[in-house]
Amino acid sequence: MKQTRDICADRLRVIRVIARLNVGGPARHVAWLTAGLQRAGCESVLVTGRVPPGEDDMSYFAAQQGVVPLVISEMSREISLGDALAIWKIYRLFVRLRPDIVHTHTAKAGTVGRVAGLLYRWLTPAALWGRPRRCRFVHTYHGHIFHGYYGALKTRVFLTVERILARLATDRIIVLSEQQRREINEEFGVGRAAQFAVIPLGLDMDAFAGWSKRRHAVRDKVQAGEADILVGIVGRLAEVKNHGLFLRAAACYKETCGATASRRVRFLIIGDGHLRRALEEQARRLGLRDDVIFLGLRDDPENFYPALDIVALTSKNEGTPLTLIEAMANARPVVATAVGGVGDLLGPSLTPESSDGAYRLCERGILVRPNDAHAFCRALARLIEDAALRSELGARGCRFVQENHSKERLVADVIDLYRELVPAEISPSAGQSHVEEGENIASIDHGRSGIHRIASRRCVHSARR
Repeated sequence: MKQTRDICADRLRVIRVIARLNVGGPARHVAWLTAGLQRAGCESVLVTGRVPPGEDDMSYFAAQQGVVPLVISEMSREISLGDALAIWKIYRLFVRLRPDIVHTHTAKAGTVGRVAGLLYRWLTPAALWGRPRRCRFVHTYHGHIFHGYYGALKTRVFLTVERILARLATDRIIVLSEQQRREINEEFGVGRAAQFAVIPLGLDMDAFAGWSKRRHAVRDKVQAGEADILVGIVGRLAEVKNHGLFLRAAACYKETCGATASRRVRFLIIGDGHLRRALEEQARRLGLRDDVIFLGLRDDPENFYPALDIVALTSKNEGTPLTLIEAMANARPVVATAVGGVGDLLGPSLTPESSDGAYRLCERGILVRPNDAHAFCRALARLIEDAALRSELGARGCRFVQENHSKERLVADVIDLYRELVPAEISPSAGQSHVEEGENIASIDHGRSGIHRIASRRCVHSARR
Protein backbone atom coordinates (compact mmCIF):
# COMPACT_ATOMS: atom_id res chain seq x y z
CA MET A 1 0.00 0.00 0.00
CA LYS A 2 3.01 2.33 -0.23
CA GLN A 3 1.74 3.85 -3.46
CA THR A 4 -1.62 4.80 -1.97
CA ARG A 5 0.02 6.15 1.19
CA ASP A 6 2.13 8.52 -0.91
CA ILE A 7 -0.90 9.62 -2.90
CA CYS A 8 -2.87 10.44 0.26
CA ALA A 9 -0.03 12.02 2.21
CA ASP A 10 -1.83 15.39 2.24
CA ARG A 11 -4.87 13.90 3.99
CA LEU A 12 -7.46 14.04 1.26
CA ARG A 13 -10.86 14.31 2.94
CA VAL A 14 -13.59 12.05 1.55
CA ILE A 15 -17.23 11.66 2.61
CA ARG A 16 -18.91 8.54 1.23
CA VAL A 17 -22.72 8.33 1.24
CA ILE A 18 -24.91 5.24 0.78
CA ALA A 19 -28.62 4.91 1.47
CA ARG A 20 -28.37 1.88 3.75
CA LEU A 21 -26.03 -0.96 4.69
CA ASN A 22 -28.37 -3.77 3.76
CA VAL A 23 -27.17 -7.20 2.67
CA GLY A 24 -25.45 -7.03 -0.69
CA GLY A 25 -22.35 -6.06 -2.60
CA PRO A 26 -22.64 -2.25 -2.22
CA ALA A 27 -22.42 -2.47 1.59
CA ARG A 28 -19.22 -4.51 1.38
CA HIS A 29 -17.85 -2.21 -1.33
CA VAL A 30 -18.25 1.02 0.67
CA ALA A 31 -16.86 -0.59 3.83
CA TRP A 32 -13.74 -1.81 2.01
CA LEU A 33 -13.24 1.58 0.35
CA THR A 34 -13.71 3.56 3.56
CA ALA A 35 -11.32 1.34 5.50
CA GLY A 36 -8.80 1.23 2.64
CA LEU A 37 -8.66 5.02 2.34
CA GLN A 38 -8.25 5.36 6.09
CA ARG A 39 -5.29 2.99 6.02
CA ALA A 40 -3.83 4.96 3.11
CA GLY A 41 -3.80 8.12 5.22
CA CYS A 42 -6.95 9.81 3.93
CA GLU A 43 -9.72 11.15 6.15
CA SER A 44 -12.52 8.86 5.06
CA VAL A 45 -16.02 9.02 6.57
CA LEU A 46 -18.97 6.77 5.71
CA VAL A 47 -22.50 8.19 5.97
CA THR A 48 -25.48 5.87 5.72
CA GLY A 49 -29.21 5.80 6.31
CA ARG A 50 -31.22 3.25 8.23
CA VAL A 51 -32.00 -0.29 7.14
CA PRO A 52 -35.81 -0.62 7.06
CA PRO A 53 -37.75 -3.49 8.65
CA GLY A 54 -37.72 -6.61 6.50
CA GLU A 55 -34.13 -6.12 5.34
CA ASP A 56 -31.04 -7.48 7.07
CA ASP A 57 -28.43 -5.04 8.32
CA MET A 58 -24.76 -5.42 7.35
CA SER A 59 -23.41 -2.81 9.76
CA TYR A 60 -21.53 -5.65 11.43
CA PHE A 61 -19.44 -6.02 8.28
CA ALA A 62 -18.43 -2.36 8.37
CA ALA A 63 -17.49 -2.77 12.04
CA GLN A 64 -15.31 -5.77 11.15
CA GLN A 65 -13.38 -3.46 8.79
CA GLY A 66 -12.93 -0.88 11.55
CA VAL A 67 -15.51 1.48 10.03
CA VAL A 68 -18.17 3.16 12.17
CA PRO A 69 -20.69 4.91 9.92
CA LEU A 70 -22.59 8.08 10.68
CA VAL A 71 -26.27 7.18 10.51
CA ILE A 72 -28.87 9.67 9.28
CA SER A 73 -32.10 8.00 10.23
CA GLU A 74 -34.27 9.92 7.74
CA MET A 75 -32.40 8.47 4.77
CA SER A 76 -33.56 5.08 3.52
CA ARG A 77 -34.52 3.35 0.30
CA GLU A 78 -38.08 4.66 -0.10
CA ILE A 79 -38.98 8.20 -1.13
CA SER A 80 -40.52 10.20 1.72
CA LEU A 81 -40.80 13.68 3.24
CA GLY A 82 -37.87 12.73 5.41
CA ASP A 83 -35.62 13.07 2.37
CA ALA A 84 -35.70 16.86 2.69
CA LEU A 85 -34.48 16.62 6.28
CA ALA A 86 -31.82 14.11 5.25
CA ILE A 87 -30.57 16.53 2.58
CA TRP A 88 -30.36 19.32 5.16
CA LYS A 89 -28.47 17.16 7.65
CA ILE A 90 -26.01 15.97 5.03
CA TYR A 91 -25.48 19.58 3.90
CA ARG A 92 -24.70 20.57 7.50
CA LEU A 93 -22.28 17.66 7.73
CA PHE A 94 -20.50 18.87 4.59
CA VAL A 95 -20.21 22.37 6.07
CA ARG A 96 -18.75 20.89 9.25
CA LEU A 97 -16.23 18.53 7.62
CA ARG A 98 -15.43 20.49 4.43
CA PRO A 99 -14.78 17.48 2.17
CA ASP A 100 -12.54 17.50 -0.89
CA ILE A 101 -14.57 14.63 -2.39
CA VAL A 102 -18.18 13.58 -1.87
CA HIS A 103 -18.71 10.09 -3.26
CA THR A 104 -22.26 8.72 -3.39
CA HIS A 105 -23.34 5.11 -3.99
CA THR A 106 -26.71 3.71 -5.15
CA ALA A 107 -29.67 5.67 -6.49
CA LYS A 108 -31.24 7.13 -3.34
CA ALA A 109 -27.98 8.27 -1.76
CA GLY A 110 -26.88 9.55 -5.15
CA THR A 111 -29.88 11.88 -5.26
CA VAL A 112 -29.88 12.99 -1.62
CA GLY A 113 -26.10 13.33 -1.41
CA ARG A 114 -25.68 15.27 -4.65
CA VAL A 115 -28.55 17.66 -3.91
CA ALA A 116 -26.93 18.33 -0.52
CA GLY A 117 -23.66 18.79 -2.40
CA LEU A 118 -25.20 21.47 -4.62
CA LEU A 119 -26.34 23.32 -1.51
CA TYR A 120 -22.88 23.00 0.01
CA ARG A 121 -21.16 24.22 -3.15
CA TRP A 122 -23.35 27.29 -3.70
CA LEU A 123 -24.75 28.35 -0.29
CA THR A 124 -21.76 30.53 0.56
CA PRO A 125 -21.28 34.32 0.24
CA ALA A 126 -18.32 33.76 -2.08
CA ALA A 127 -20.70 32.23 -4.65
CA LEU A 128 -22.06 35.75 -5.29
CA TRP A 129 -18.82 36.63 -7.04
CA GLY A 130 -18.39 33.28 -8.71
CA ARG A 131 -16.36 31.41 -6.10
CA PRO A 132 -18.42 28.49 -4.81
CA ARG A 133 -16.95 26.08 -2.33
CA ARG A 134 -14.40 23.76 -3.88
CA CYS A 135 -15.59 20.17 -3.70
CA ARG A 136 -15.77 17.39 -6.27
CA PHE A 137 -18.69 14.98 -6.61
CA VAL A 138 -18.43 11.34 -7.66
CA HIS A 139 -21.27 8.85 -8.05
CA THR A 140 -21.01 5.07 -8.42
CA TYR A 141 -23.70 3.04 -10.15
CA HIS A 142 -23.68 -0.44 -8.61
CA GLY A 143 -26.66 -1.25 -10.79
CA HIS A 144 -29.37 1.16 -11.88
CA ILE A 145 -33.13 1.58 -11.56
CA PHE A 146 -33.87 2.24 -15.22
CA HIS A 147 -35.53 -1.15 -15.69
CA GLY A 148 -36.51 -4.10 -13.52
CA TYR A 149 -37.64 -2.08 -10.49
CA TYR A 150 -40.56 0.29 -11.16
CA GLY A 151 -43.31 1.09 -13.64
CA ALA A 152 -42.82 3.18 -16.76
CA LEU A 153 -43.85 6.56 -15.30
CA LYS A 154 -41.78 6.33 -12.13
CA THR A 155 -38.80 5.03 -14.10
CA ARG A 156 -39.07 8.00 -16.49
CA VAL A 157 -39.06 10.42 -13.54
CA PHE A 158 -36.03 8.77 -11.96
CA LEU A 159 -34.20 8.76 -15.27
CA THR A 160 -34.84 12.49 -15.70
CA VAL A 161 -33.52 13.17 -12.20
CA GLU A 162 -30.37 11.15 -12.92
CA ARG A 163 -29.74 13.06 -16.14
CA ILE A 164 -30.11 16.41 -14.34
CA LEU A 165 -27.82 15.37 -11.47
CA ALA A 166 -25.21 14.07 -13.90
CA ARG A 167 -25.18 17.45 -15.62
CA LEU A 168 -25.32 19.76 -12.58
CA ALA A 169 -23.81 17.90 -9.63
CA THR A 170 -21.43 15.17 -10.80
CA ASP A 171 -17.78 15.48 -11.77
CA ARG A 172 -17.16 11.78 -12.40
CA ILE A 173 -19.46 8.77 -12.79
CA ILE A 174 -18.07 5.37 -11.85
CA VAL A 175 -19.48 2.20 -13.37
CA LEU A 176 -18.38 -1.34 -12.68
CA SER A 177 -18.04 -2.59 -16.25
CA GLU A 178 -17.84 -1.40 -19.83
CA GLN A 179 -21.24 -2.95 -20.57
CA GLN A 180 -22.76 -0.94 -17.72
CA ARG A 181 -21.18 2.25 -19.11
CA ARG A 182 -22.70 1.61 -22.53
CA GLU A 183 -26.09 0.93 -21.00
CA ILE A 184 -26.22 3.96 -18.70
CA ASN A 185 -24.52 6.50 -20.99
CA GLU A 186 -25.41 5.40 -24.49
CA GLU A 187 -28.74 3.62 -24.05
CA PHE A 188 -30.27 5.76 -21.30
CA GLY A 189 -28.46 9.03 -22.05
CA VAL A 190 -27.15 9.73 -18.56
CA GLY A 191 -24.03 11.91 -18.38
CA ARG A 192 -21.35 12.68 -20.94
CA ALA A 193 -18.91 10.03 -22.12
CA ALA A 194 -15.97 11.99 -20.65
CA GLN A 195 -17.50 11.80 -17.16
CA PHE A 196 -17.35 8.02 -16.97
CA ALA A 197 -14.69 5.83 -15.41
CA VAL A 198 -14.86 2.02 -15.33
CA ILE A 199 -13.59 0.71 -11.98
CA PRO A 200 -14.39 -2.98 -11.40
CA LEU A 201 -15.38 -4.30 -8.00
CA GLY A 202 -12.77 -5.60 -5.61
CA LEU A 203 -12.97 -8.03 -2.73
CA ASP A 204 -10.90 -9.56 0.04
CA MET A 205 -9.14 -12.49 -1.60
CA ASP A 206 -7.59 -13.67 1.66
CA ALA A 207 -11.03 -14.62 2.99
CA PHE A 208 -11.33 -17.37 0.37
CA ALA A 209 -7.81 -18.79 0.49
CA GLY A 210 -7.82 -22.56 0.94
CA TRP A 211 -11.50 -22.82 0.00
CA SER A 212 -11.25 -26.55 -0.85
CA LYS A 213 -10.51 -27.41 2.78
CA ARG A 214 -13.90 -25.98 3.78
CA ARG A 215 -16.00 -27.76 1.16
CA HIS A 216 -17.80 -30.07 3.58
CA ALA A 217 -18.82 -27.56 6.29
CA VAL A 218 -22.17 -26.71 4.67
CA ARG A 219 -22.53 -29.91 2.60
CA ASP A 220 -22.56 -31.97 5.80
CA LYS A 221 -25.20 -29.68 7.28
CA VAL A 222 -27.57 -30.26 4.36
CA GLN A 223 -26.65 -33.97 4.22
CA ALA A 224 -25.22 -33.79 0.71
CA GLY A 225 -23.26 -36.80 -0.43
CA GLU A 226 -19.94 -36.59 -2.22
CA ALA A 227 -21.57 -37.26 -5.61
CA ASP A 228 -24.52 -34.90 -5.07
CA ILE A 229 -24.64 -31.67 -7.08
CA LEU A 230 -25.56 -28.50 -5.17
CA VAL A 231 -26.75 -25.57 -7.27
CA GLY A 232 -26.89 -22.36 -5.24
CA ILE A 233 -28.15 -18.81 -5.65
CA VAL A 234 -26.91 -16.09 -3.29
CA GLY A 235 -28.65 -12.78 -2.67
CA ARG A 236 -31.46 -10.96 -0.92
CA LEU A 237 -34.94 -12.26 -1.68
CA ALA A 238 -36.18 -9.25 -3.65
CA GLU A 239 -38.00 -8.84 -6.94
CA VAL A 240 -35.01 -7.69 -8.95
CA LYS A 241 -33.06 -10.86 -8.08
CA ASN A 242 -35.81 -12.94 -9.73
CA HIS A 243 -35.59 -16.04 -7.54
CA GLY A 244 -38.85 -17.16 -9.10
CA LEU A 245 -36.93 -17.85 -12.29
CA PHE A 246 -34.45 -19.97 -10.33
CA LEU A 247 -37.31 -22.07 -8.94
CA ARG A 248 -38.94 -22.47 -12.35
CA ALA A 249 -35.61 -23.58 -13.83
CA ALA A 250 -35.20 -26.07 -10.97
CA ALA A 251 -38.68 -27.47 -11.65
CA CYS A 252 -37.92 -27.67 -15.35
CA TYR A 253 -34.71 -29.59 -14.64
CA LYS A 254 -36.50 -31.99 -12.33
CA GLU A 255 -39.20 -32.64 -14.92
CA THR A 256 -36.94 -33.05 -17.96
CA CYS A 257 -33.76 -34.51 -16.47
CA GLY A 258 -34.57 -35.72 -12.99
CA ALA A 259 -35.47 -39.28 -13.95
CA THR A 260 -32.35 -39.82 -16.05
CA ALA A 261 -29.81 -37.75 -14.09
CA SER A 262 -26.71 -39.65 -13.06
CA ARG A 263 -26.60 -37.99 -9.66
CA ARG A 264 -28.83 -36.27 -7.14
CA VAL A 265 -29.27 -32.52 -7.69
CA ARG A 266 -30.44 -30.11 -5.00
CA PHE A 267 -31.01 -26.35 -5.13
CA LEU A 268 -29.92 -24.01 -2.32
CA ILE A 269 -31.22 -20.47 -1.78
CA ILE A 270 -28.85 -18.45 0.41
CA GLY A 271 -30.21 -15.13 1.63
CA ASP A 272 -33.34 -13.67 3.13
CA GLY A 273 -35.88 -10.96 2.43
CA HIS A 274 -39.53 -10.04 2.22
CA LEU A 275 -40.26 -12.56 -0.57
CA ARG A 276 -39.21 -15.61 1.41
CA ARG A 277 -42.70 -16.88 2.24
CA ALA A 278 -43.89 -16.35 -1.32
CA LEU A 279 -40.88 -18.21 -2.69
CA GLU A 280 -41.32 -21.09 -0.24
CA GLU A 281 -44.93 -21.36 -1.37
CA GLN A 282 -43.86 -21.28 -5.02
CA ALA A 283 -41.38 -24.10 -4.36
CA ARG A 284 -44.17 -26.18 -2.83
CA ARG A 285 -46.50 -25.53 -5.78
CA LEU A 286 -43.76 -26.59 -8.20
CA GLY A 287 -43.24 -29.88 -6.37
CA LEU A 288 -39.78 -28.93 -5.09
CA ARG A 289 -40.32 -29.56 -1.39
CA ASP A 290 -37.49 -32.11 -1.24
CA ASP A 291 -35.27 -30.45 -3.84
CA VAL A 292 -34.92 -26.84 -2.62
CA ILE A 293 -33.33 -25.77 0.66
CA PHE A 294 -33.74 -22.24 2.01
CA LEU A 295 -30.61 -21.63 4.08
CA GLY A 296 -31.53 -18.08 5.03
CA LEU A 297 -29.06 -15.29 5.66
CA ARG A 298 -25.47 -16.39 6.26
CA ASP A 299 -22.38 -14.31 6.89
CA ASP A 300 -19.82 -17.03 6.10
CA PRO A 301 -19.28 -16.93 2.32
CA GLU A 302 -15.91 -18.61 2.85
CA ASN A 303 -17.92 -21.72 3.85
CA PHE A 304 -21.02 -21.78 1.68
CA TYR A 305 -19.41 -21.05 -1.70
CA PRO A 306 -17.03 -24.05 -1.50
CA ALA A 307 -20.03 -26.28 -0.75
CA LEU A 308 -21.68 -25.43 -4.07
CA ASP A 309 -20.96 -27.11 -7.38
CA ILE A 310 -22.65 -24.42 -9.48
CA VAL A 311 -23.56 -20.82 -8.61
CA ALA A 312 -26.60 -19.32 -10.34
CA LEU A 313 -27.72 -15.74 -10.85
CA THR A 314 -31.17 -14.98 -12.29
CA SER A 315 -31.39 -11.19 -11.84
CA LYS A 316 -33.46 -8.86 -14.00
CA ASN A 317 -30.87 -6.11 -13.57
CA GLU A 318 -27.31 -5.97 -12.19
CA GLY A 319 -24.17 -3.86 -12.23
CA THR A 320 -21.37 -6.32 -11.63
CA PRO A 321 -22.69 -8.80 -9.06
CA LEU A 322 -20.32 -9.42 -6.17
CA THR A 323 -21.81 -12.87 -5.67
CA LEU A 324 -20.38 -14.02 -9.02
CA ILE A 325 -16.96 -12.59 -8.20
CA GLU A 326 -17.02 -14.41 -4.86
CA ALA A 327 -18.11 -17.61 -6.60
CA MET A 328 -15.18 -17.31 -9.02
CA ALA A 329 -12.77 -16.61 -6.16
CA ASN A 330 -13.79 -20.05 -4.88
CA ALA A 331 -13.35 -21.61 -8.35
CA ARG A 332 -17.09 -22.20 -8.70
CA PRO A 333 -18.59 -22.29 -12.23
CA VAL A 334 -21.49 -19.90 -12.79
CA VAL A 335 -24.69 -19.71 -14.83
CA ALA A 336 -26.15 -16.21 -15.06
CA THR A 337 -28.67 -14.11 -16.94
CA ALA A 338 -27.22 -11.72 -19.53
CA VAL A 339 -27.91 -8.44 -17.72
CA GLY A 340 -25.79 -5.41 -16.86
CA GLY A 341 -22.09 -6.14 -16.47
CA VAL A 342 -22.49 -9.92 -16.14
CA GLY A 343 -21.30 -10.51 -19.69
CA ASP A 344 -18.06 -8.59 -19.09
CA LEU A 345 -17.45 -10.71 -16.00
CA LEU A 346 -18.01 -14.03 -17.77
CA GLY A 347 -15.81 -13.09 -20.70
CA PRO A 348 -15.92 -13.77 -24.45
CA SER A 349 -17.91 -16.60 -25.98
CA LEU A 350 -16.08 -19.90 -26.53
CA THR A 351 -18.72 -21.37 -28.82
CA PRO A 352 -21.46 -19.92 -31.02
CA GLU A 353 -24.72 -19.05 -29.34
CA SER A 354 -27.20 -21.92 -29.14
CA SER A 355 -29.37 -22.21 -32.24
CA ASP A 356 -32.33 -20.49 -30.57
CA GLY A 357 -30.22 -17.85 -28.80
CA ALA A 358 -31.10 -19.23 -25.37
CA TYR A 359 -27.60 -19.37 -23.91
CA ARG A 360 -23.92 -19.31 -24.78
CA LEU A 361 -20.80 -20.81 -23.25
CA CYS A 362 -18.32 -18.11 -22.26
CA GLU A 363 -14.75 -18.22 -21.00
CA ARG A 364 -15.77 -18.10 -17.34
CA GLY A 365 -19.37 -19.29 -17.23
CA ILE A 366 -22.62 -19.70 -19.12
CA LEU A 367 -24.65 -16.63 -20.07
CA VAL A 368 -28.41 -17.15 -20.41
CA ARG A 369 -31.18 -15.16 -22.04
CA PRO A 370 -33.00 -13.21 -19.26
CA ASN A 371 -36.22 -14.53 -17.74
CA ASP A 372 -36.22 -17.79 -19.70
CA ALA A 373 -36.65 -20.76 -17.36
CA HIS A 374 -36.17 -23.39 -20.08
CA ALA A 375 -32.95 -21.77 -21.28
CA PHE A 376 -31.66 -21.57 -17.71
CA CYS A 377 -32.57 -25.22 -17.18
CA ARG A 378 -30.63 -26.25 -20.30
CA ALA A 379 -27.56 -24.31 -19.18
CA LEU A 380 -27.72 -25.91 -15.73
CA ALA A 381 -28.11 -29.37 -17.24
CA ARG A 382 -25.02 -28.87 -19.37
CA LEU A 383 -22.89 -28.06 -16.32
CA ILE A 384 -24.47 -30.68 -14.09
CA GLU A 385 -23.57 -33.46 -16.52
CA ASP A 386 -20.07 -32.19 -17.39
CA ALA A 387 -17.68 -32.28 -14.42
CA ALA A 388 -14.70 -31.40 -16.62
CA LEU A 389 -16.41 -28.25 -17.87
CA ARG A 390 -17.31 -27.22 -14.31
CA SER A 391 -13.68 -27.59 -13.27
CA GLU A 392 -12.37 -25.72 -16.31
CA LEU A 393 -14.73 -22.77 -15.92
CA GLY A 394 -14.07 -22.58 -12.20
CA ALA A 395 -10.30 -22.51 -12.66
CA ARG A 396 -10.50 -19.78 -15.32
CA GLY A 397 -12.81 -17.69 -13.16
CA CYS A 398 -10.54 -18.01 -10.13
CA ARG A 399 -7.49 -16.82 -12.09
CA PHE A 400 -9.43 -13.91 -13.56
CA VAL A 401 -10.70 -12.68 -10.18
CA GLN A 402 -7.30 -12.97 -8.51
CA GLU A 403 -5.74 -10.88 -11.29
CA ASN A 404 -8.46 -8.24 -11.61
CA HIS A 405 -10.66 -7.95 -8.54
CA SER A 406 -8.61 -7.49 -5.37
CA LYS A 407 -9.75 -4.84 -2.91
CA GLU A 408 -6.22 -3.38 -2.98
CA ARG A 409 -6.63 -2.70 -6.71
CA LEU A 410 -10.06 -1.18 -6.04
CA VAL A 411 -8.71 1.25 -3.45
CA ALA A 412 -5.75 2.24 -5.62
CA ASP A 413 -8.00 2.87 -8.65
CA VAL A 414 -10.40 5.04 -6.66
CA ILE A 415 -7.57 7.08 -5.14
CA ASP A 416 -6.11 7.62 -8.60
CA LEU A 417 -9.49 8.98 -9.74
CA TYR A 418 -9.71 11.26 -6.70
CA ARG A 419 -6.25 12.61 -7.45
CA GLU A 420 -7.27 13.45 -10.99
CA LEU A 421 -10.12 15.51 -9.55
CA VAL A 422 -8.22 17.08 -6.64
CA PRO A 423 -4.48 17.41 -7.38
CA ALA A 424 -2.41 17.56 -4.21
CA GLU A 425 -1.20 21.10 -4.81
CA ILE A 426 -4.76 22.53 -4.86
CA SER A 427 -6.42 20.28 -2.29
CA PRO A 428 -8.33 22.65 0.03
CA SER A 429 -7.83 20.38 3.01
CA ALA A 430 -4.09 19.81 2.57
CA GLY A 431 -2.37 20.43 5.85
CA GLN A 432 -5.66 21.15 7.63
CA SER A 433 -7.92 19.05 9.80
CA HIS A 434 -11.48 19.97 10.61
CA VAL A 435 -11.91 16.71 12.50
CA GLU A 436 -9.13 16.72 15.01
CA GLU A 437 -7.24 13.57 15.82
CA GLY A 438 -9.07 11.69 18.53
CA GLU A 439 -12.28 13.67 18.10
CA ASN A 440 -15.33 11.45 18.24
CA ILE A 441 -17.12 11.83 14.92
CA ALA A 442 -20.50 11.21 16.57
CA SER A 443 -20.14 14.50 18.45
CA ILE A 444 -21.08 16.39 15.27
CA ASP A 445 -24.16 18.50 16.12
CA HIS A 446 -24.13 16.73 19.51
CA GLY A 447 -26.96 14.45 18.49
CA ARG A 448 -29.42 17.24 17.66
CA SER A 449 -29.10 16.56 13.94
CA GLY A 450 -30.14 12.93 14.23
CA ILE A 451 -26.67 11.78 13.19
CA HIS A 452 -25.45 9.04 15.46
CA ARG A 453 -23.01 6.18 15.75
CA ILE A 454 -23.81 2.51 15.51
CA ALA A 455 -20.75 1.51 17.54
CA SER A 456 -18.57 3.16 20.15
CA ARG A 457 -15.31 3.85 18.39
CA ARG A 458 -13.63 6.59 16.36
CA CYS A 459 -13.90 6.46 12.61
CA VAL A 460 -11.64 9.28 11.37
CA HIS A 461 -7.93 8.59 11.39
CA SER A 462 -5.18 11.11 10.83
CA ALA A 463 -2.35 10.55 8.39
CA ARG A 464 0.03 10.20 11.29
CA ARG A 465 -1.44 6.83 12.35
